[in-house]
Amino acid sequence: MEKIKLGISACLLGENVRYDGGHKLDRFLTNTLGGYVEYVPVCPEVECGLPIPREAMHLEGDPDSPRLVTTHTKQDMTDRVVQWARKRVVELEKDNLCGFIFKSDSPSSGMERVKVYNEKGMPVKKGIGIFAGIFMDRFPLLPAEEEGRLHDPELRENFIERIFTLKQWREVLAKKRVGEI
Repeated sequence: MEKIKLGISACLLGENVRYDGGHKLDRFLTNTLGGYVEYVPVCPEVECGLPIPREAMHLEGDPDSPRLVTTHTKQDMTDRVVQWARKRVVELEKDNLCGFIFKSDSPSSGMERVKVYNEKGMPVKKGIGIFAGIFMDRFPLLPAEEEGRLHDPELRENFIERIFTLKQWREVLAKKRVGEI
């Protein structure tokens, strides 16, 4: 059986792509789940051309439509990341992914409860990372989860069942199209 393809935030695989040159290796994802899936790593910041290391960024403004801004020099990176993300989701569609694992709390890849800072510098945990939002809008039915939530046994089981079920469903449809069923 062909392995299940999952998109994943590249830092979770141990790739040194974070703003500080580090990573966020998750051994469950690499050592355990990694035996059953093929990962398609994605790092929005690096793939849109930002260097490693780079200035940290966060979300600012309206939680429903935040801006991605560097923390010290206040450079607005929103348009750059949005343009890249819109192209990248089209490319990812060709990979026939069965799900995506995002990096929690990331201003580009966090799925939910990402800090958004108001004009007074006070954060509210109501944001969605720029890339994660565009990805989930493009693929609303695709299983998606953050790495931290996958350490909860019930959430992990639910996510794994959903990706395996989607893979099996696609295989059944493919066989039906070629007349094997």
